[in-house]
Amino acid sequence: MIAVSVVKRYHLIPILAFTGAVFLPVLLGSNQYFRTVLILMLIFIIYASAWNFLTFSGQGSLGHAAFFGLGGYLSSLIAIQIKIPFIIAILAGAGLTTVIGLLIGLTCVRLREWFLAMVTFGFAVIVQTVIVISQLSPITGGWDGYPVPKLIPGTGPASSLIEYYCILIIAAGSLLLFHLLLRSKIGLALAAIRENEMEAKASGINTVPFKLFAFGISSGIAAIAGALEVSHFGYISPEIFGTDISFWPVVYSITGGLGTLAGPIIGTIVVSFIWEGLNALGLTYERFIVIGLLLILTIIFLPKGLVSLPDAVHAWKKRGFQMRKR
Repeated sequence: MIAVSVVKRYHLIPILAFTGAVFLPVLLGSNQYFRTVLILMLIFIIYASAWNFLTFSGQGSLGHAAFFGLGGYLSSLIAIQIKIPFIIAILAGAGLTTVIGLLIGLTCVRLREWFLAMVTFGFAVIVQTVIVISQLSPITGGWDGYPVPKLIPGTGPASSLIEYYCILIIAAGSLLLFHLLLRSKIGLALAAIRENEMEAKASGINTVPFKLFAFGISSGIAAIAGALEVSHFGYISPEIFGTDISFWPVVYSITGGLGTLAGPIIGTIVVSFIWEGLNALGLTYERFIVIGLLLILTIIFLPKGLVSLPDAVHAWKKRGFQMRKR
């Protein structure tokens, strides 16, 4: 009976979270600022979850902005040049980015975690430079960028609300995909590789295809997030490849709980609310310090992230009770 109740509670949490996300815009009314915050939060939940999925295979990336930005550029250029609906262009852009991600993965899939992370960081810098100063600049607009079609045409509250629910569905679909993958044999193989790659090889697992698969899925979903962001703002520029864009999913995932499905969700929500709340108080630069302190304190006192906070509180209470009993 206890095991059944735990399972039910485990499945009830995401259902309640999704239900809350469905009704939250209605509760907040037509306030465009709050709706924009919610939309960006959903986009970065997709992005952080994509980055976090890569870590399930024991790989890391410090340049995931490359795939985030490529998704934005490729999707928007396809939509503009071929004149197709942006939602279809997103799929095409994500597909192309996945292929690019696989090619990058092929060159460095046998590297250790931090060597791979530095390769992806270098790739992000190269892509940004190519888009700005190469022969592609007349198409990409160089540093100035260019306007991007909206996911949902129009500027009124109705189109903004439809856009929110479309992105919510995409976010839920992405998380469901990660959930199903991690519960499958692929997930078991990725877990074995993450824990000990040498033992995984010894047990007969060909690690290269699985690591490439994780890299491809991660880059493709990150591309979808990038395309959604530029479509929301209606504009794209090379700043999308910035170092901060590469580090935000790292901050969200570590704060929430690295290597867990719920971690990027919790981390994105908590950090975003703190970030926007401090900005509303006029603490523009001070919020960097606050987020930095939050990250440091989380790593020191909650190495498994905020997702482990209930268990940590229970352990602290139990330890305190035992000390008083003595």
